Amino acid sequence: MKELRIFAMIGKRRKVGDFMHKFLRSVGFRMCRTKKEEAQLKNNLLKDAVMTERIVIPDDTVYTEYRCELAPGMGISFVGEEGANDTFQCEYYFPYLIGDYISSQEECSVQRHAERETYGGMLDEYKVGISLIFYINNSMEYRQRKLKEKNRRVKSVTLSGLSIEGKILLPIQKTERQIEMAKVASINRNSLLEAAKHGDEDAMETLTIEDIDLYSKVSRRLGKEDVYSIIETCFMPYGIECDQYSVIGEIKDVHVMLNRITQEKIYNLSIECNDIMFNVGINKKDLLGEPKIGRRFKGQLWMMGKLNFEELM
Repeated sequence: MKELRIFAMIGKRRKVGDFMHKFLRSVGFRMCRTKKEEAQLKNNLLKDAVMTERIVIPDDTVYTEYRCELAPGMGISFVGEEGANDTFQCEYYFPYLIGDYISSQEECSVQRHAERETYGGMLDEYKVGISLIFYINNSMEYRQRKLKEKNRRVKSVTLSGLSIEGKILLPIQKTERQIEMAKVASINRNSLLEAAKHGDEDAMETLTIEDIDLYSKVSRRLGKEDVYSIIETCFMPYGIECDQYSVIGEIKDVHVMLNRITQEKIYNLSIECNDIMFNVGINKKDLLGEPKIGRRFKGQLWMMGKLNFEELM
């Protein structure tokens, strides 16, 4: 494979704009801090990128996606307009991490973002307790299906996240009986939420009473226990951007990936949070503590997802 020089002179073949991305460090580019360094980096990555999607819209404009893989399942995607003489004008780019799990099979709605033709997905996931909004990392595939009037029904979603800050928490010690009781309670609550969604007043009343009881129990325990010994997992919106979340989840698997260009180490953590499995990518230098199976990850992440479409016979 052709060796890249990160800070070489800007190439002539492909032109890129200057738009700094907050999560570049999550895929191994912590040293990229200025727009000039970012522009040089993007041009060099584009020279080694592979075209993954190509769309020709009715006015004969050609949109192309190039992806530069930095480690298996992790890299940077560049999307823009293809011009004459093999030129490429990058409109936007984003780092990505492809997840390993089917995170949800709930109904997923897709909406276009206002600023550019990228898309966000929304899952009404009972396990989380909120409408889970994420950035779609295979938007070009969705656009291609939309243009060719192919089936766009989403069968499932593979979620993943990138984080620039996190820490490792110790696990909560529980007996086998407590684990089984928690699973049964989770199934019962999901059933009540499903019924409440369809207008069942008894289910709504039961959920309200359960929430009041839970609040009372937590208030009593907070006087003598640490908050992280009470809250086992959490999944809640973080900041003002709708696809960023603060999570606490149990680590089910740990892999260390190496950015082939910078040699920076990236943790690929398999996380279970509120019975949902997804992957989290974080730079080793941005994670406080040593991740191990059974411990918990606490951090803020940018949630993205890959849409898995139904294929009609």
